[in-house]
Amino acid sequence: MEYELFLRYGPALLHGFGVTLLAWVVGSFGGLILGFVIAVIYRWSGRGLRALLQAYIELIRGTPFMIQLFILYYGGPGIGLVLGPVQAGILSFVVYGSPYFAEIFRSGFNAIPPGQIEAARCVGLRESTILRRIILPQMLVLITAPLTNFVIILSKETAILSVVTVPELLYETQTMAAETFTYVEPFLVLSLCYWLLVIVTARLGQMVEVRAMRHLKRA
Repeated sequence: MEYELFLRYGPALLHGFGVTLLAWVVGSFGGLILGFVIAVIYRWSGRGLRALLQAYIELIRGTPFMIQLFILYYGGPGIGLVLGPVQAGILSFVVYGSPYFAEIFRSGFNAIPPGQIEAARCVGLRESTILRRIILPQMLVLITAPLTNFVIILSKETAILSVVTVPELLYETQTMAAETFTYVEPFLVLSLCYWLLVIVTARLGQMVEVRAMRHLKRA
C-alpha cells in the first residue's frame, strides 16, 4: 500500500468523511422527526388526511432513492427550489427516510395494548399526556432495533449522493482512484469507514435499548 498517497489525499478524504457524517446525521434526524410527526398525525387524524399520508408513504417507499435525489436536485429549479448538492442530499434523506420511520413508529403505536390507553382516558388524562407517559416509554423499547437498522441502511445510502457531485467519502475516494490509478487500497479504506459507522451505530442502538428497558422497569 502506498501510504504517501493517503498522506497526500488524507485531508480530502477526511473532508469527504465529514460531509458523509453531516448528510447522514442531519438527514436521518430530520427524517426521524418528520416520520414521527407523520405517525402521530396518522394516528389521531380523520380518514381523508390518513389517505393523503398513506399516499405519500407509498409514493416515497415505492421509488428508488436515486430517482428522488435526481428529481429534487435537477427538477427543483423548475419549481423555484434551487439547492446545492449537499443541501439536496440532506433534504433527499429527510424525504426518503420519513415514511420508513413513520411506519416504524406506527407499528410501535399499534403494539401498545389498547386497554392501557382506554384506562388512561377513563381517569381523565389528555392525549398528549397519554402519548408522553404511557405510549412513548413502552414504544421506545419495541422500536429501537428497527430504528437502528434503518439508520444503518441510511449510512450506506450516503454513497449515492456522489452522483450529484456531493463531495462525500465515495466521491473523494473515486477522485483519488481516478487521479492515482490506485483502486484496491482506497476502496478497502472506504469499506472500513462504512463498517466503523455501522459498528458504532449498532452499539449506540443497543445502549439506547438497554437504558430504555431499565427506565421502563423502574417506571
